Amino acid sequence: MAACRRLAAGLRDPQKVAAFQRLCGLFYILFFPCCIWNVDAWLGRRLVIVWVWVMYVGQCTKDVVRWPRPASPPVVKLEVFYSSEYSMPSTHAMSGTAIPLALLLLSYGRWQYPLIFGLILAFCWCLLVCCSRIYMGMHSILDVIAGFLYAILILIVFHPVVDLIDNFNLTYKYAPLIIISLHLALGIFSFTLDTWSTSRGDTAQILGCGAGVACGSHVNYLMGIDLDPPPDTLPLSLSSLTVTVFGKAILRLLIGVIILLLTKVAMKKATIPLACKIFRIPLDDVRKARQRMEVELPYRYITYGMVGFSLVFVVPRLFSFMGLS
Repeated sequence: MAACRRLAAGLRDPQKVAAFQRLCGLFYILFFPCCIWNVDAWLGRRLVIVWVWVMYVGQCTKDVVRWPRPASPPVVKLEVFYSSEYSMPSTHAMSGTAIPLALLLLSYGRWQYPLIFGLILAFCWCLLVCCSRIYMGMHSILDVIAGFLYAILILIVFHPVVDLIDNFNLTYKYAPLIIISLHLALGIFSFTLDTWSTSRGDTAQILGCGAGVACGSHVNYLMGIDLDPPPDTLPLSLSSLTVTVFGKAILRLLIGVIILLLTKVAMKKATIPLACKIFRIPLDDVRKARQRMEVELPYRYITYGMVGFSLVFVVPRLFSFMGLS
């Protein structure tokens, strides 16, 4: 009990909370690349598809329902950056439910592991994410329960068509044009916000990443580059893991993530001034300029679109050149 109290007190330290938030922000830029580069590109592409649509539907629902965050006091808010967003449903609870469940549904049978192991992992993952949102003071129990159930409902409807969407992204001749147009339209026309909120930029960021991954996968297919494990190796097993394989996996992750971060920084520095110049928005206050829809949507969409494209095309090509494939 004393250890638990010390842990709780530490997490209420503002500096430690900020560090925890940065760690959470790094999750997506580590999890999806690790899955695509080191585990199974087939699985990674489908997880990205599920993540994009679950998060998009959740963000749109928030801006339709428009329930405020829990009142403070009595709630102690340890995270303030997202206070401008609405609360119902919890999109963190949705992603924390959808990703592990989709991982289980898509990988079981394709990978050799005990079902009970997958169920325990999915349950612990979901429980930790949902409880953390209540602890951080950002959601009520009702928000989290609604997000959990909403994610399951979306998965029930959406899971049967994930294969069709991935095959379309890969094989259809005009897929990139349709993907880019659809994701742009969803980002532009889905939000009618009274005031600026982090939800618009985050949604454009998610849509851009999804579009970039889909377009990069299409280019791989056109060039005859197959990142998926050969069919004759299925079902896959972890029994072949060696020190050399593990070392190459860590090296791929380090090099790849550095490239993705450099891509993000370079595109951000290029797109914000360009958008301000095109729409004649003063760049005196960069923060205010970034909150303008004319700047925020193209900057987020293009920046994270290039990150997604690099994730599945540029970085794997570099690995092939370096002999790290």
